[in-house]
Amino acid sequence: MTSTPVPLGAAVPSLVRWGLTSDADLVFRTLVTFGPRTERTLAVELGLPGRRTAEALAELRESGAAVSTDDSRTTTRIWTARRPAAVVTMLRSRRLRLVDAPTRAQAHHGVVRALKTAGVAASLPVGTLPGLPGTFADDLRYLPSRELTRVRVAEVLGGPIREVLTMSNEQVIDAASARAGAPLDMDMHQRGVHMRLLAMPPADGDPLDISGHLINGTTFQRRESPAVPLKLILVDRRLALFPADPQDLERGYVEAGGAVARALTSLFDRHWTDAATAPQPSVAPIVLSDRERSLITLLAAGHTDHTAAQRLRISARSVTGIMRHLMDRLGVENRFQLGLALGSLRVVAPPSLTSDPSHDHDPES
Repeated sequence: MTSTPVPLGAAVPSLVRWGLTSDADLVFRTLVTFGPRTERTLAVELGLPGRRTAEALAELRESGAAVSTDDSRTTTRIWTARRPAAVVTMLRSRRLRLVDAPTRAQAHHGVVRALKTAGVAASLPVGTLPGLPGTFADDLRYLPSRELTRVRVAEVLGGPIREVLTMSNEQVIDAASARAGAPLDMDMHQRGVHMRLLAMPPADGDPLDISGHLINGTTFQRRESPAVPLKLILVDRRLALFPADPQDLERGYVEAGGAVARALTSLFDRHWTDAATAPQPSVAPIVLSDRERSLITLLAAGHTDHTAAQRLRISARSVTGIMRHLMDRLGVENRFQLGLALGSLRVVAPPSLTSDPSHDHDPES
């Protein structure tokens, strides 16, 4: 529970992003920030009609985001929010949509067929992929642990390379893997290495759950498919790294060149062509009012809430309300994400391309 309020101004994740209404999100934020409240107190403080406040609280109770207790001195119910991190974890888990087993099995059989057709099945180590018995060949190297694999991947990707092709059949990426991969991705991006990522759709369906600043740019492209056959890294189409045991990544990886790498490159190209281009990290289309556009332009130019409010002849509280409303509409958690979302939709021109809106337009007139 969050009977102890969070520090004023602390970021609180948006529940709108996870399917709750903006009223429920507003009530939740109030409970998290200011502590337990009665229904009547919430209605008065937020200026919400009693019916909407009651519906928001019922939604929070049903979703597990808030609970009510009875005040021992009265018959009034006291509402308390659960901890935001726990609520988001719970709501996110409910939205998980994992690709079904038959689709995964079909993708696996595609790998087996491709390697058999290429005549390299006998070159693979025993247990590499079910259905492909074999022994180690001269152009194969076994990396017996996940840690050794990470060291080898960093060594290969840090060298003079031109292209990296990656497959990922994981719908949920753990934090450790994300931390390990992010610096490598950034470094390759800065060096101009061309990267293609073929991934399964994220299990929680969150369109913002990817590195939007890199995806589908000049050197980094991403596509999604529910039939990604295996985890795979291909470097310059000549070296392949894939799990020794797809069911247990801790058993390490196999590094392959020659015919195995060529067969897996052909497999990647076929799946890449068949995959629909992944949607850009996006939010629903939005049209800003004149006042919203003027405020966003002022803030982007470096104004504070106070000075922007003075320019637009509104209160600082109105500025906060406008920004909160925009974040709820776009389902983002903070102003930084709001800026990224508005920028991706191109609904506001960059500060360098626009004049101060307060000089040529008065939203109150």
